[in-house]
Amino acid sequence: MSDGGVRDIAAILGMLPHRFPMLMVDRVAELVPGERIRALKAVTVNEPYFPGHFPGRPIMPGVLIVEALAQAAGVLAIESLGLKGSGRLVYFLAIEQAKFRRPVEPGCLLELEVNFLQRRGNVCRFTGAARRDGEVAAEARFTAMVGDPPAAAA
Repeated sequence: MSDGGVRDIAAILGMLPHRFPMLMVDRVAELVPGERIRALKAVTVNEPYFPGHFPGRPIMPGVLIVEALAQAAGVLAIESLGLKGSGRLVYFLAIEQAKFRRPVEPGCLLELEVNFLQRRGNVCRFTGAARRDGEVAAEARFTAMVGDPPAAAA
């Protein structure tokens, strides 16, 4: 892949169903299908959760850092399994061994590094780390499932 796997926000919006305020991946800096992805999330003071988490000391919730890792894994899975344009979704199934090491504050550029561990049928396993300023802020192992979108309500 001559572009090194770089994907801009338009390409990401074409792969993930997430939209503001739940889209947690701004750019893909590197992608090796079937192996790994390095994506970026620019954490700004305008994030909708900061006024309540925490007033006077804004910190990105750990669960949203893990969500960002899962979304990066979703992009990796879609690219690796040839699912782009198929309408299939990557559903988050499990989180294991999550650890939170450093706070993520407004102004941070969060680097999301995810490795593809295993695929069995429609279930994929990943490991990931979110870094800020080169230091691990959070890490986890997680599992996802490729499936069809839910049926529209009648």
